[in-house]
Amino acid sequence: MTHFDLAIIGSGSGNSLITPDWDGRKVAVIDGGTFGGTCLNVGCIPTKMFVYPAQLAAAGSDAGRLGVDVTLDKVHWRDIRDRIFTRIDSISEGGRNYRAEELDNVTLYETRVRFVSEHALETEDGRRITADQIVVAAGSRPVLPDIPGMDLPQVHTSDTVMRIPDLPPRILVIGGGYIAAEFGFVFSAFGAKVTMAARSGTLLRAMDATVSERFTREAAKQWDVRLDTQVESLIENPDGSVRARLRGPQGESDLDADLVLVATGRVPNTDRLDVRAAGFDQRADGRLAVDEYQRVLKDGKPVEGVWGLGDVSSDFQLKHVANHEARTVAYNLVHPQEHRASDHRFVPSAVFSSPQIASVGMTEEEACADTEARGVELALAVQEYGSTAYGWAMEDTTGFVKLLAEKESGKILGAHIMGHEASMLIQPLIQAMSFGLDAQTMASGQYWIHPALTEVVENALLSLQTGAQS
Repeated sequence: MTHFDLAIIGSGSGNSLITPDWDGRKVAVIDGGTFGGTCLNVGCIPTKMFVYPAQLAAAGSDAGRLGVDVTLDKVHWRDIRDRIFTRIDSISEGGRNYRAEELDNVTLYETRVRFVSEHALETEDGRRITADQIVVAAGSRPVLPDIPGMDLPQVHTSDTVMRIPDLPPRILVIGGGYIAAEFGFVFSAFGAKVTMAARSGTLLRAMDATVSERFTREAAKQWDVRLDTQVESLIENPDGSVRARLRGPQGESDLDADLVLVATGRVPNTDRLDVRAAGFDQRADGRLAVDEYQRVLKDGKPVEGVWGLGDVSSDFQLKHVANHEARTVAYNLVHPQEHRASDHRFVPSAVFSSPQIASVGMTEEEACADTEARGVELALAVQEYGSTAYGWAMEDTTGFVKLLAEKESGKILGAHIMGHEASMLIQPLIQAMSFGLDAQTMASGQYWIHPALTEVVENALLSLQTGAQS
């Protein structure tokens, strides 16, 4: 049995916990997957490195109405893939070597591990590890639904699909969330015929209803979108393709595809850690239960010296949230008498599809319920990109900003943007919400560059009719 001052399960955001505070103390990093975690290897970074060339490939689709003829000659899938993963793999390997070879006080265990008690772990090959402090940052993995044929080699998840040798001509995407939306865009922009089978009546159904409805409409112009549709089975054809049996509003039908991407969500890796052996609490969906200080709970009370962060415990499967929680844990580990709490009030997210989407705060449904419960009025505004000068320049007919606020105070409750560079346009609204800037002050208390696209945010704020405006 080997004892450590600190043991970290997971090499993603948990890897950042090894600060100079731990110099001279024994630290273990335990990860049975690829060093660096989901974001670096199979998530945010490589997907966006595919999204950018996909945007270039798709740039000509609307150029004709602006008087510019743009043609796409060829997409070199292998060149794109190799450019991305040559860089990603070298970063992962460099991080692994730094921890494993260059830091005398750090021991890297490249194996899965499970709890045997609150402060004791066992690796797959039977080695026992104990630690004064244990941080669970083991992440999540893709969900594979219980559908016959899920074990076919043509079936991929986001963990594997980006490394395929060639771009297949026909792709079936199972799912209608953000992973499905992003990969649907990438593959269709590169020239594949994409069919998307979603069990719900709209895509991105967890988002604000206006966003979900409008995005679904735009997606259907780009892909073969099958709503309210269940994939019942997958069978390999003699030519190596896959035949999917679909059940939708019109009954059963068959669809042939060369590759199937399963994008039906992710599940926390708590089941692989055997957290029940330590008696730790879990949420209904399997997430490890933690308090606002990121302390793991047992019978509703924090366990001394055990922490959780990221996808394994968080409400938000987002890298920037995992990094925030890691900073909280890093501080609390070395300041036991003055713990800091994580701040999850205004967590933004973005979907890098076409059109792009960004969101922060409440949806309209949530804001209506919240303001009604508190006895205050709700102000709502929807501003189209096409109502601004830059929107005219783009001849934009799809982009919009939707804002929700308390009518009297002007406090912004939610912001939802769909359209060109939505992920950047939303940042000043996140800042306003985080620092308590009301809509009227934000709109009128600063200069807005004309005719930049940010004017659509300014006009949406002015359209809210809050506070002194009303």
